[in-house]
Order: sequence, then C-alpha cells, then structure tokens
Amino acid sequence: MYIIVYDFGTTSVKTCLFEIDAEIRLAASATDSYGLYTSEDGGAEQDPEEWWAALCKTTRELFTKSDVQPAQIEGMAVCGQMQGSVLVDEEGNALRRPMNYLDKRGVKEYKECMGSGVIKVSGCNAYKLGRNVRVNYAGSTSAKDPVWKYKWVENNEPEIFRKVCKWLDVTDYLTSRFTGRIARTADTAFATFLYDTRKGKEGWNKGLLKMYKVNPDHMPEIIESTDQAGTLIAKAAADLGLTEGIPVFGGGGDTTFINIGAGCTRPGDTHIYVGTSGWVSTFMDDQTVDVISMITGVLSAKKGYFNYYAELETAGKCFEWVMDHLALDEVNVYLDHRTVADVEQKYHTLYDYLSEEVEKVPPGANGVIFTPWLHGNRCPFEDARAAGMFFNIRIDTGKRDMIRAVLEGICYHLRWLLESSERKVKTSEVIRFVGGGALSPVTCQMLADITGRKMETVRYPQEVGAIGTAVMVAAGVKGEDMLDLARRLVQPAQTYIPNPANRKVYDRNYSVFKGLYKANAGAFRKLNA
Repeated sequence: MYIIVYDFGTTSVKTCLFEIDAEIRLAASATDSYGLYTSEDGGAEQDPEEWWAALCKTTRELFTKSDVQPAQIEGMAVCGQMQGSVLVDEEGNALRRPMNYLDKRGVKEYKECMGSGVIKVSGCNAYKLGRNVRVNYAGSTSAKDPVWKYKWVENNEPEIFRKVCKWLDVTDYLTSRFTGRIARTADTAFATFLYDTRKGKEGWNKGLLKMYKVNPDHMPEIIESTDQAGTLIAKAAADLGLTEGIPVFGGGGDTTFINIGAGCTRPGDTHIYVGTSGWVSTFMDDQTVDVISMITGVLSAKKGYFNYYAELETAGKCFEWVMDHLALDEVNVYLDHRTVADVEQKYHTLYDYLSEEVEKVPPGANGVIFTPWLHGNRCPFEDARAAGMFFNIRIDTGKRDMIRAVLEGICYHLRWLLESSERKVKTSEVIRFVGGGALSPVTCQMLADITGRKMETVRYPQEVGAIGTAVMVAAGVKGEDMLDLARRLVQPAQTYIPNPANRKVYDRNYSVFKGLYKANAGAFRKLNA
C-alpha cells in the first residue's frame, strides 16, 4: 500500500510517500518552502498559492525519486501547523492571506474581551475563562489564539469580513482544495477553543460563540481526523500529477498525529518532541486542564482520546539560532576555523558537527545557562515578553560552552514541562523522544540525564507526524483500528539510559534555570513592552 502525506510546517512542506505492509517505510520524500510575511504590528501571514505550488512541486517530485506510479496511491492526507486562520468564500477561495499561528495582532481584541473584569486567573477574566474550561477544559489565554485573528479581521478589514463564508485552519483549507468540501476536523475546531469536548455534546458550542461574538454561520461542518473527507477532485489531481478519485482523509494538526507516529497509543504513554517548537505530551483517555501552568488535553486523532500537551514555543529554533549566530560568523568560519566546504565534506550536516563539538564540553556547560524563550513563552508561564538569555558568562567562557548551554536550556525547560504535567497526570517512566532533536545521540543522552528518564527513539524521528498520519490513512483504507496498527508498525530503535554521574550538576543548574524567569520578568516587561 502506498500513501502520500503532506507534513505542512511553518515555512516548508515535506511531502512523504510511504509504503505500508508488515512495516512502514519512507519510500521517497520531497521538500519545498514558502514565505512567512511578518509586519511590525505583529502580523504573520502566508500566501495560499505559494502553499499550493509547493504541494504540486513536491508531489510530482516523489515520482521522479521512486518507481511508484500515481495510480498506485491508495490514500492521502495533510497534517501540520495549527491555529492559523483562513477565511474563505463560498467556493473555498481564501479572501485574504491566511494568518499564521505566530500572528499576534489581536492584542487589542484579546485585552478588550479577556482582560476585562475584576477577578482574573492567569490574567484572564475569571468568569469567561471558567465558562470555557467547563465546556472544553481549555480557554484563550494568548493574543495569538485563532479567535483574536478572526476578530482582528472583523475590526480592521470589514469589507473582507463581510464576504466571509467559513473560517478554516490551514490543514482544513488544503483538504478543501483536494476534495472541494469545506469542513474542519475536530482537532482544529478545538484549537479555536469554541468547540465542546463533553461526551455527547461534541461540536461548536453556541454559548461560547455568543460570548466571543463569533458568527455561527462562519463555522463549518466538523468531521473527525480519521473520516474520509472526500476524494481527490479532477482539478487538484491535474495540478498535483495524481489520479482523480484517491481517498482523502481528514488529517489535522501535527500535535494530533505525533503521538501515533511515536507509538504512544496507550493511556499514560508520554513523548517529548523537539522540532522548531517543543513539547511534552501524554496520551490520555480522559481530559483535564491546568489553567495555572497553561496545559490542557487537546484532541487526539482518535475520538475519545486526548494528548495532555505542554508546549515550548522555540526549541529546535534555538539551536538554529545558535548555528547562525555563534557557530558561524560573517565570514563563514566555524568553531575550529575550518572552511564551510571542509566541514561539510566530513560531517553529514552542520548539526552533526555541532553535536560532536558540544560533546567536548562537560555536562553543565561550565556553569553557563540559556533560557530558550526566543519568541516568548506559553507554558508553564504565559509571557510573550519573555526572551532568551545566556546567564553566568565569565572571561573563560567559550562558544562551545554557550552552544552546549543552548541544548541544555531546551532540555531544562522540557524537564520543567514534564514536572508540570505530573501535577495532573501520570507520565510514563520510559519516554519516546521524537522530532529533529532526536536525530542527535548527544541530545538524546542529555535529555535522559536531565530528566532522569529512559529515552527511546524511533526509526524516523523527524517524520513522526507524517508517519502517524500515514498510519491513520492506512487504517481507514483497510478498516483497521488505528491505535492497534500503530503499535505494530512503530517500534523503538535506540534506548538511552540516564547517567547518574551527571545528575548533581544538572539538578543544580536546573534549579537556577527555573528561577531566572521570576527574577527577570520585570526586566522583560520594561525592555519588550
């Protein structure tokens, strides 16, 4: 069986061709990028035609990299970025450039609604937040949440807003272009915090729509991620180079499928993900929330299950930053002064090279600590003004110390998320570590040492969202249970055991790390207002 999955990221799509029989194999993949257009007022928009061009280019490229023919494809779906806002007309055409999840122009709209009232919880109107929590164990606590993007367009672009037929997320919009059907999957509907998760009441909640003054007519029909949304229409098939009539499944957000691709399919199974962002997530058969720590149970791909999800907004993005600004300088000189070409001949990627260099620094980075809050932070504290910093730099501090400190800082924050999660749920003793960060054995061992947990990786750690989506499609085509199929197909590849010799220094640094936000919150407010 051959399946195509579009893993739709913030600035690029990875289109994957999977072969599934007794195991799952990545037969071919292709990547293309698209723009992210930011503005000084906090805007972050994208061009839907750039999205579509990238999908078309990468789909056709699959068949130049493999012997598979388009007629052999038995199913397809999209997974990817969430909490965007795509406003479409009756034909499903985008009325304006979609607003990315990073867009934070709705600060005024957010404050006018959630900042009102005398009694507040986490800075939000306690009554409104309480109503939300009763309905779906969640609530809008950030100006970057989708409803404020929707309200911003209503307040600032009334001519466009009058033409709106439906309000979609990114993956829903792409699925509608595949099938001609305008619908939202339940997981992206939940991400608006307007969706009722209570058993027997699932769907748009009329009371919340009224409270946030959202037009009910703009809310599309809701389908499950595992539902077949339709089949590939002729126009889309011609653009993509595929055969008309291929079953297209609902799909949804990356967080929806990563636990499936990580093989975490029993209640209590925990995984840690490090990609551009990072998180700790525990698979659950019930839903709970921690309003203080900003953790909630988001919908899983299978109805009736949830992922208790604690997020770090910039994880791998911090390592990308350190690569650009510390490992390289303006004349492209590396740490040991060899040229770019020399290094790339010896190392498969720059990340491999940096991992090897980091290993030369002792655990604890010689006392240097880094805070990975390069785009603010959401959990376990919400503060868009929080920022990254290097703490405890001395005259003998070198670049290698600082680079190791960045990796350790990411791991310290993930430990903080893990411990915060355990206030409400029981996490697993053995944790699956996935995402691009899991490609580095140095990072895997570091995370095991800092958390004190055994870490397991899987065969394709960087493609777990796409793998989970492929398993869902395969289960739908075959008529099998998705969770059972995932348990059979996704097995651990490597295991990392915590080194007790490193525990003392990491515990010491971790205790300092946790105090850095509280000690500097006032300074962040002054500098980043």
